[in-house]
Amino acid sequence: MPEWDPRDEQPRSWLRPTIRIQLTLLYGVMFLIAGIVLLTIIYLLAAESLTRGLQVPFRISSPIPVQVETVSEVCGRLTGNVEGPEFTAWFEDCTERQRAIALDELLSRSLLALLGLAVAAFAFGWLMAGRVLSPLGRITRTARRVAGSDLHRRIELDGPDDEFKELADTFDEMLDRLDRAFTAQQRFVANASHELRTPLAINRTLLEVQLSDPQASIEVTQLGNTLLATNERSEQLVEGLLLLARSDNELVDRKPVDLAEVAGQAVEQVRGEAQRQGVELRGERPPVVVQGNGVLLERIALNLVQNAVRYNVPEDGWVRVDVESRPGHAVLLVENTGPVVPAYEIDSMFEPFRRLRNERTRSDKGVGLGLSIVRSVARAHGGHVTAEPRESGGLVMRVTIPI
Repeated sequence: MPEWDPRDEQPRSWLRPTIRIQLTLLYGVMFLIAGIVLLTIIYLLAAESLTRGLQVPFRISSPIPVQVETVSEVCGRLTGNVEGPEFTAWFEDCTERQRAIALDELLSRSLLALLGLAVAAFAFGWLMAGRVLSPLGRITRTARRVAGSDLHRRIELDGPDDEFKELADTFDEMLDRLDRAFTAQQRFVANASHELRTPLAINRTLLEVQLSDPQASIEVTQLGNTLLATNERSEQLVEGLLLLARSDNELVDRKPVDLAEVAGQAVEQVRGEAQRQGVELRGERPPVVVQGNGVLLERIALNLVQNAVRYNVPEDGWVRVDVESRPGHAVLLVENTGPVVPAYEIDSMFEPFRRLRNERTRSDKGVGLGLSIVRSVARAHGGHVTAEPRESGGLVMRVTIPI
């Protein structure tokens, strides 16, 4: 599932080259080309018809005087007694001018009509493209809901048995398979939770009973403490893996949660450990309400604050936990002093069982799932987490959750 980006919430530009715009342009351009070709043919046919129809229908064979009075300003003036050849020339010139005016008027009116029809064609093409592509939009909206792990939704597209119907049916079949796969995964997580926790709990109880025996030897006590610490680490590992598996999917049932209250509870849980290590806790946390799961959000804050305290400097260290409200989302910021972190190792820190400089064996600072759980829970809430190294050492962790 892709990480949430605040830019995704912004409206898309109308200038984006969508298929609907491309089809509209295709319809409009094809109409313009067809209209121009048709207009050219009509213009040539009209010119030829006018040329044939406006020829001089008579011939003056003898020079007789005629009296002509022109009533149109198009033709030149001709008055008085006019000889035959002069009249013929005047008449041919007059008909030629009439022909040119008629063709110009035909061309101008045809261009105006073509322009109006082109606008109508683009509008009609836009509407038709939207109607044709409406099934594709329905498929896209369903896919976005499914991307939020709402696998129970189906497209169930009605209509003719065309390519869109075939695509929608294929997508519904894929959703059925994914739904069955995720249901099986949830069932496996529930069974694994019971099967893995029970023996570890029994082992812990047996070890605690043995360690409570006052007659136990020093060797047995030391061995019991070692086994108890190992068992505790195994329990943490199992809890982390189960939480990581449960939080990989986006939440469907959400409730209002005050992110500042969640962060404050995490700070209070870590305060004792911070005092023992000489780390100062500070920050400003105004109330910011988000929609999500309070337990999982508290796990985000707790993991980040614990890491910030444990991976800190030996003296004069501090951890800053802030909550900020921004347009459309809330930000949990955890900043700390600590060792210098190379920028190229930031991404690997979010992988399971990976720590700084690929450390995998140290057990005093956790099981290596903290940041993986943080990223998984943030994704489940539709948000994302980023990390930036500080120049003087330490990290700046930002968790963005939509409001």
